[in-house]
Amino acid sequence: MSEEKAAPQGAVVIKKYANRRLYNTSTSTYVTLDDLSTMVKSGTDFLVYDAKTGEDITRSVLTQIIFEEENKGTNLLPINFLRQLIRFYGDSMQAFVPGFLEFSLENLGKEQEKLRAQMLEAWGGGDAFKSMQDHAQRNMTMFSEAMKVFNPFAAMGGAVPGAPAPGKPQQPGSAGGSRDDLQALKDQLAAMQQKLDTLASK
Repeated sequence: MSEEKAAPQGAVVIKKYANRRLYNTSTSTYVTLDDLSTMVKSGTDFLVYDAKTGEDITRSVLTQIIFEEENKGTNLLPINFLRQLIRFYGDSMQAFVPGFLEFSLENLGKEQEKLRAQMLEAWGGGDAFKSMQDHAQRNMTMFSEAMKVFNPFAAMGGAVPGAPAPGKPQQPGSAGGSRDDLQALKDQLAAMQQKLDTLASK
């Protein structure tokens, strides 16, 4: 079964042809990237498929929309963010980045009406922007804690359980306290998970 046939019910199906034209099958009209951008902003769910192969190319089309928006001068993505994002490609933490970004943006989306109200109320002041910065800081703190949970050795200062401390060679015949180190690691993970749960509940 092709990916197109497996499209979620209710999602608008867009077909992309070899000439790069995009065809909205629900309205039987050709659309542009700007049209798709408007659909996203209005909350219309759609999937884009290659008309020839049936391959789901939604991700690449959405990425292209972002690229076009950035080229228009709507600089939504900070340079440091883009650099950090590139660094995550191929990194051991790569698998956890999409979930964190989705979680963070969902939180921002839930609070956007409150942020808008604060900006209108405090227009000309810095309170609204400070609130946004505080929210971003909370997200980054949560992200850092999450990374420590999934990379406990870094949280312990890069120490590897069972390895001798710098300047203190392991004694011959000693197991290096591996059992104690394992328990310490478990305690560390439990503490970090508890702290992460606390941050998430705020």
